[in-house]
Order: sequence, then structure tokens, then C-alpha cells
Amino acid sequence: MHIMARSSWIRGPFFDGFFMLSGLWLAPVALYLGETEGNPESGLMDDIYLVLSALFWVGHGASSAYMAYCTTAYRPLLSTQRTRVVWVPLGICLAVFAFLVPEGAWPWPRADRLMALVIVDFLLVTYHFAAQHYGVLSLYRVRAGQPRTRAAKLVDRAFALVVGGALVIVVDALIGTESFQNVWLYTWASPDDLDAVWDRLPVAGTSVVSLGTMVLVAMELRTGRASLPRMLYLLSISVVVLTAFWVHPFVFVVLWTVQHWTAAMGLAVVVAQGNPDPGPSLWYRFWHRVNARPWRVLVFLMLASTALLPVMEVEAVDAGARYSQRLFPWVADALRTSPLVPALVALGFVTAFLHYQLDRAVFRLSDPEVREAAGAMLRS
Repeated sequence: MHIMARSSWIRGPFFDGFFMLSGLWLAPVALYLGETEGNPESGLMDDIYLVLSALFWVGHGASSAYMAYCTTAYRPLLSTQRTRVVWVPLGICLAVFAFLVPEGAWPWPRADRLMALVIVDFLLVTYHFAAQHYGVLSLYRVRAGQPRTRAAKLVDRAFALVVGGALVIVVDALIGTESFQNVWLYTWASPDDLDAVWDRLPVAGTSVVSLGTMVLVAMELRTGRASLPRMLYLLSISVVVLTAFWVHPFVFVVLWTVQHWTAAMGLAVVVAQGNPDPGPSLWYRFWHRVNARPWRVLVFLMLASTALLPVMEVEAVDAGARYSQRLFPWVADALRTSPLVPALVALGFVTAFLHYQLDRAVFRLSDPEVREAAGAMLRS
């Protein structure tokens, strides 16, 4: 695949700097507040995360569905790749609701089924984050006109899976919720064993992250077409992962999630622009008008994200993480005491699993049809 882009940046230094490289500008703020505030979970850092969560969390999850169903560029895939973008998502919806909602249809209590989905989601979301890092690194490689050799792709994938995946799984597991540790980790290891792992992890993890980053930067400089945004993205990932070992866990959670959310939203905004004519379809004509201006797409996703926050947070395992209680207290209370709670919890898992599936479908750049649909992201 050889594609010529006008710039190595996806949309420009300022756009990429905010959306794709948010770890670089948010990390200094988060680190400063993490050091100056006694508990960053109850200070200004928490307020900043509330705003960012409201604007980006649900919206980023909807971004891949928006690309698949609300852009004319991806409309052909609804016919040519119906399994990936129609039947598999439908199957996910039916399977999750059937598994979680009925009270007596399964031999396991609903609480056990819920915890099983939590563990599955934990593993999938970590791989999903790592896959995004690999995808963005590949995207910057393509835009810089670098050859996509098997060795280069293998190194990128290894970095994403080890630094952005395996290390994060270990950290998340060790600093995770008490219920998660009691159900899963403590059946395999004692608290003392886990503490011993945590004591050794900062030095070992820092060594792995630093070595991996230096290797990729050195390889980048030797290509002859070094990409500044690609190297900055590598640095952004590394900085964020390193915070997991040395600062308050909440600071890492903020940086890790926000970097993922903003990148997903930014890519959706780029892909939605410059779509083909919608034809007579009222559905696509409406969205074509929205997509004609990138800011409209961004505003729509942000508004939808904020409005749906109370619904999506019903699924939250940690009650303390529910920001909808502060933004829409009466709505949040009504939803959490509603008889529809099992269905709303299932809906939360459905949207997560759909996002993982559709993200894979709309960013599967090894497929010629997907590359054509994502042309604005590759060539703009």
C-alpha cells in the first residue's frame, strides 16, 4: 500500500496536538495537580476529568458507529461487508442481553454473570487501547510515506501490545477495584504476592517502556523519512504509561483514558469530512449536512456524550466514579433505582463490545474497501 499524503500530520499540528497527542499536554497538568493536591480524586483534577468524561467518554464509543452508519464514505461497507458491520453487531446485542438480563434462565446468579462480563471487558478494552496505538502509529507511518515492511509492522505491534497492553493489564489488575481483585486475582495469588510484584514493577516497567521507546525512535530516525508526529505519539504513549508506575493511580487513569477518547473522536471528525454525495437517502442527506463541517460532528458527539452519560454510568462497577450524579443528579438517581437496571447494565456492555467490533471494522486498513472509505484520514 503506497498512499501519498499532503502532510505527515493527520490534520495539522494544532489538531493532532490536541486530539492525537493529548498525553503530552495533559500530563504536565495532571502531574502538577497530582503532586500539589492531597487527593487528586477529590480536587481540581477530578473536576477536569468530569468535564473530559462528559464530553468524550460516550462520544468516543459512538464514534466508530457514527463512521459506519452516518457517513456516505462507509455506506458501501453495509452491503459488501455486512457480516462485520451489521450481523456481528446484532449478534453482540442479542447475546449480551440474553446472557445478562434474564434472572433464572442461566445456572449462575446474575452477579456472577456480571463479573464474568467485567473481566471479559477488562481484557478486551486493554487490547482495544493497544490496537488503537498500533493503528495510529501505522497511520503516521503511511502519511510520512515510509515503507510498511513486515519488520516495521512487527516492531510497532510489539510496542503497542507490550507497552500499551501487557504492562497496563498488570497495572490495572494491581490497582483495580477491590471486588475485581477478590473475585479474580486473589484466587491466583495472595495479597502479599501481589504487593511483591508491585514493589518490583516500577523499575522493571520503566526499563521496558524506555527501551521500547528508544528502539522505535532510533528506527524512525534511520528511515530517512522520519515523522515528527509519529515520534511525538510514541513519546505520548510512553509518558502516560510511565505515570502508572510513579504517581497516584487516578492520574494514570485520567491520562490513559483521555488520550484514547480524544484520539478516537479526532479520527472520526477527520473521516467524516469530504464524503461522497448522499444521493436521495434522507438519512444520509441529513448526516451529510452535519459532516460538511468538522465542528458539527465534534459538537454532535460531545452533546450526545454528555446527554447519555447517566445511562452509560449505570454499568459502572465503582460507584465513586459516577460523574452523572454531579451533573444530572435526579436523572442518575432515577436510572439507578429503576426496574430497568439489568437492561441498562446490559446496554452498557453492549455499547462497549459494539465499539470494539466496529472500531476494528472501520479502521481495518489492510482492507482496500476500508482504505477507500477512510481516504480523508489517509490522504488529506
